[in-house]
Amino acid sequence: MHCCTKFSLFGLLQRSADLLLRSVLLVWLFAATAYAEGVSVNKAEARLGENGYQLSASYDINLTFAAQQALTRGIPLYFVGEFSLTRSRWYWLDEEIFQGEQTVKLSYNVLTRQYRLSRGALFQNFASFEDALNILARQSSATIPAELMKKDGNYTAAARLRLDIAQLPLPLQVNALTGKDWALNSDWYRWIIRPAEITVRGEGKAE
Repeated sequence: MHCCTKFSLFGLLQRSADLLLRSVLLVWLFAATAYAEGVSVNKAEARLGENGYQLSASYDINLTFAAQQALTRGIPLYFVGEFSLTRSRWYWLDEEIFQGEQTVKLSYNVLTRQYRLSRGALFQNFASFEDALNILARQSSATIPAELMKKDGNYTAAARLRLDIAQLPLPLQVNALTGKDWALNSDWYRWIIRPAEITVRGEGKAE
């Protein structure tokens, strides 16, 4: 009788351990998915303003451990937001309507403990890393003159955000070319724009 009780208790403990292990694995998998490193497009759209059309995109940005370490040690990270706009032509190659890019510098001041985003001579300081990333995640193109786009035409817009590894210190450039520690490039995201709709919220696809 004692033997049966002992085995029953052992089986109960083993099942409890299995359930605990599965729970831990599920939590770990959820966390790994939620905080996946890299850059991906969240949403992209085109809007018509007084002076023409403007492309915009928002991104989910999760820096790799190596990138975060470099940033907190005072090494700036340069991100390039790229946009393009083309019109399909059945009789020839696609017509390029617009192509542009903008570089944004993300840096951290160890003395003031502030993050900074710089676009040319313009800059903005942030008390937290999250606030700086939220602004970096929103990218917009230069204005595209309305006369370049026909109201009855269909156009393909594309957007992406990438880390410019050429701006990193030379030793880090070598690591970036040979490993995944600096894989901070989104895929191109494409969506259709129809000027007749004025404001377009495109559902694009990653390439």
